[in-house]
Parts: sequence; C-alpha cells; structure tokens
Amino acid sequence: MEQAEFRGGFPVADSAARSFDATDARRAVEAYRFFYPVVSMEAILRGTRATGARDNVSAPVLVARPHHVGFTLNSDTPYFGASLDLGRGPLVIELPPGPLVGLLDDHYHRWLVDLGLPGRNGACGGRVLLLPPGYRGPMPRDTDAYEVVRSDTWRVLCALRALPLGGEVPKANALLASVRIHPLAQRDAPRAFTAVDRDDTPMDTTPLAWEDNLEFWRVLHHVIDTEPPVAELRPMLGLLAELGVEAGRPFALDARTERILTRAARQGRDELLVSAFASRRPDRVVWPDRAWEWVGLRPENGAFERAGSLDVEARDRWFAQAIVASPAMFRREPGTGSLYWLGLRDADGGYLDGARAYRLRVPLPVPQTLFWSVTVYDAATRSEIAADQGQAALRSLFDHLEPEGATHIDLRFGPTAPEDTEAPWIQTVPGRGWFAYFRIYGPRQAAFDGAWRPGDFEAC
Repeated sequence: MEQAEFRGGFPVADSAARSFDATDARRAVEAYRFFYPVVSMEAILRGTRATGARDNVSAPVLVARPHHVGFTLNSDTPYFGASLDLGRGPLVIELPPGPLVGLLDDHYHRWLVDLGLPGRNGACGGRVLLLPPGYRGPMPRDTDAYEVVRSDTWRVLCALRALPLGGEVPKANALLASVRIHPLAQRDAPRAFTAVDRDDTPMDTTPLAWEDNLEFWRVLHHVIDTEPPVAELRPMLGLLAELGVEAGRPFALDARTERILTRAARQGRDELLVSAFASRRPDRVVWPDRAWEWVGLRPENGAFERAGSLDVEARDRWFAQAIVASPAMFRREPGTGSLYWLGLRDADGGYLDGARAYRLRVPLPVPQTLFWSVTVYDAATRSEIAADQGQAALRSLFDHLEPEGATHIDLRFGPTAPEDTEAPWIQTVPGRGWFAYFRIYGPRQAAFDGAWRPGDFEAC
C-alpha cells in the first residue's frame, strides 16, 4: 500500500486523498466482516415473512429440502422459525413438554437464551417472558413462573426444532404447532398463534442476493436505523458512520463511497469464505490423520468469547456457512447437544468436486444416543445441494444406514448413481464444489476421544 507523503510535517494533498481511499476501504472490509451476521439475521427474518408468516402471529414449519435455501439447514428435524416484534410490548413464549431444541437470537444475531432440551427447563416445557429494550413496565405477579429474558433489539428470532424420535415426523410437527407466542398483555385470553406448513414451499433465508454488492450496506443501514444502539457495538458503528452508514441519516452515498463499499462487499465476502473453507487455524482439525474439521472453533460459549477477547476468526468462519449460535451448539460434552464436523476435502487433500464420485466409510455403530446424519451443501450457496435427485442428506432416523451385524457402511457421493443400487447415495452437480456436515445428536465419549472416527472422502 502506498504510504502518505509529508512536507514540513503535513500530508501532501494528493497523498492525503489516496490515504482517505485506503482508510475507507480498510474500514469498509472490517465493518463488512463484523456486521455480516447482522445482515444474515435480517435475511432470515425477511425470508420468514416471505413465506406468508406474520410477526408475533405465525411461523413456518418445515423439514428443510434443497428448495429451502438457508445456510447449512438440515433435513434431520423439522424447523420452526418465528420473527418476533417487541415494538408493542413484552411477549410470552409457551413451550410444550417434549424434545424441543431451540434458542432466541436478537437482531444483531446475538444469543439470548436456549430453549427446550438445552434450556433451563429441559423437556418439561415452560414459559419465557421476552422483554423489549429498556422495558420498565408492569410485570406479571407470578414472574417466577417465567424465564425472563431481556432483548437489546426490537426484533428477535425464535428458532426451534423438534426431534422426531423414532422417525415420527408428524408427531414432531404437531409438537412445534403447539408452541404459543402472544403478548404479555393478552396472557388471560391469548390470541391464536399459527404454525404454517411450508414443506413444499420454496424459501430463501440467506443474504446471497446482497452479500457481494452495495445492497448489503443498504440492508445493514435499515437494521441499525430501526434498532437501538448497543454499547458493545459502538466502535464498529463508528466505522460505519465514517462511511456514511449511520442511524438517523438517510442512506445516500456519493459515487466514490459507493465504489468503495461495493468493492468492500466483494472482498469481505471472499475473505469470509476463505475463513470458512481454507482456514489456517490449527484448532480446526478434529484428528491429525483425517481431513475432518470442527465447524465451531469456540466450544466455551455461544458468543465466540475467549479469555480477554472476541475470537473474530471463529465468528467469521461460523457465520460464513451457518446461522444462529448458542452454547449448546458448540458444547463438546458427551451425551449433550449435537456435534458438527465439516468435510470439504478428500483423503488426498483436494476440495470435493461435484463431477467426481466419492466413498465415505462410516464405522458402525456410530457413537450416538439419538441419531446421526451426513448432509451435503453447495459451496457457493452454503445450502443443501440442488440436484435432480432432490435429496441432500442421509439420516439414520429415516434411511437404512446401520444394517444388522455390519461393522461399517459406505456412503456414496457423485453425479451418477453407483453400480450398487442399494448403496446410500447423494447426487452431486458437475461444476459445483460441495462440502458435508457430519452430525451426531447426543454424541458418546468415543466421538470425542478418537476411539471412533469416520473415514475421509475417497475418490472412486
């Protein structure tokens, strides 16, 4: 980078102009990376509404398929995603007893609380009282009967999944449909809340249309302009303000700033994908003799915090390929939560290629207390791969993946079906790279200490 020139201790005019350009470009890329999760959350809320769901009134329920475009969604469990608006006061979320797993995230994509099995009440259900920013109004007399959660933003995502134990998806859907959300003011006569079946409805909850162009900044401006400022974000909001993206001001940029922000969006997106798919972090490696990597690099909490600092690289890596975060998602403890491994390279170290055929050998039994799955994602969309087969996952709950007496099973991946027509197979697309998540729900100790480990993807 060209350095500024000085005469008599003062910057030369042309040199100062170049320095401004360099400074704004640097600030823009850093702001892009930091606020990418915020724009991703706005995409989730908009995509939810686009299905016909209404804030505080209804939520889509679906088992994700390739026509549901969403960062690393899976087909293992039905999803429920409610966009909540606290602008009219506190909301109550009533969870029925049962195997629900979920969380609340605020508009800045920050974790607020775990719900269901990883939450305070486990499988017993219960009520959550969600309070708006700065709320000082009346509280219910039986406040102790609620888990009270305060949000710093007006809009919140309630994301839930129901575990279809025994493969009974209708029961899991019915459990999600029994979730109730209503204003606290209506607690004596709450209005109906509706779960809307969107299994067959195309849906896009990603920022893919914005992430590499000027629209990214327009969407980000909308969020910060409609939400209260949050103290911990003040330094980064300051970066945005220097670029002309500021709450309380119209989004009206000059041509120079538009060019800088457009380039920054492209560069920032590319840098995030490098963090996701070409990380240099040694702690990403699960086992030294395998290509599998940890998706989440911070198992301590859902806020990417480490002693004394924020792990920005771990945060970048996660949100480039996934959504929402909580302690339960990253916990590396036997018997709790779920475990995610990322497979994007074959046994020889090459990226997985949609034009080639691969085998993945999985030793049996897989060390789990609930179930396990392998899901394939398109590297460009970070969403379930869309091939003619119309399938992106192999799931122990629904597919015959553990034959009686077998010591292993070979899973197949490639553009054409394998000669062994009985082999579990996922179709890939020539010309498109792909990656896989290996998920274990309720992992046992052997999944952590290396006593059990899957093979690598082998070209065949």
